[in-house]
This record gives sequence, C-alpha cells and structure tokens, in this order.
Amino acid sequence: MLVTVARYSLPYEAHIARALLDSEGIPAFVADEHTINMQWLYSDALGGVRLQVPEAFAEAAASILNEDREQDLAEEVGESAQTCPHCGSQDTAFYQIGRRWAFLVFLGLNFPLFPVREGIKCNACGAVSKT
Repeated sequence: MLVTVARYSLPYEAHIARALLDSEGIPAFVADEHTINMQWLYSDALGGVRLQVPEAFAEAAASILNEDREQDLAEEVGESAQTCPHCGSQDTAFYQIGRRWAFLVFLGLNFPLFPVREGIKCNACGAVSKT
C-alpha cells in the first residue's frame, strides 16, 4: 500500500523530491501530476501533486525530505550567507523588496509600474536591506 509523504503545488517539485528519494534507494511515485498538468486549477481541490512511497519506507522518506541541506549546497557552490548590516547576524534569507507594492499596482492599473529589487531579510532582527 502506498502512503502519501508530501504534497506539492506543481509536478516538477514532486519530481525533484522523487529523484531525491530514488537517490537514497527509496522507491517513490508521483500521483495526480497529469490531472494537474491538464487543469492546474484543480491543484488545491485535489490536495496538490502527491508524492507516495510504500508504507515500509514512509518514515525514512519523511526524514529525508525534512533534512535541511542548504549549508551543504552553500559549501559546494562556494557562497556564504550575507551579513545583516543592522545587527551583524548571518541568519539571513533572500527577499524581494517591493514585490507587494508591484502586485497591488498591477492589480489597479493592469501594468507593473513599481520596481522589484533584490534584498536580504534578517531572521534575527527582522530588518530588510538591499543587497
């Protein structure tokens, strides 16, 4: 019997997770991908694209999918986290400055007039700054 271990909005996200599980030796299957490819509005109604594994592998699959491998990727690529200019913390994340305003202007005028810039958001102090 197959057990659903994760749900995704888009099929490609489920296939990336399936490839990760396959690389760890866990058989995984993607369900409802063709339905959502044909009619993506059904995604929320169906619960998204489901990633399923045999019941015996469910616990191992869930732990693999919940691992945070961001640090491994940063070391492999050679990039380090940016430092917050306000508090000096390296606990930062990518953030798009002006995205909300651009969306609201687009809704009102049907034309994007507000620029979106790249920035960082500090998880320690909550400050947002340009990169």
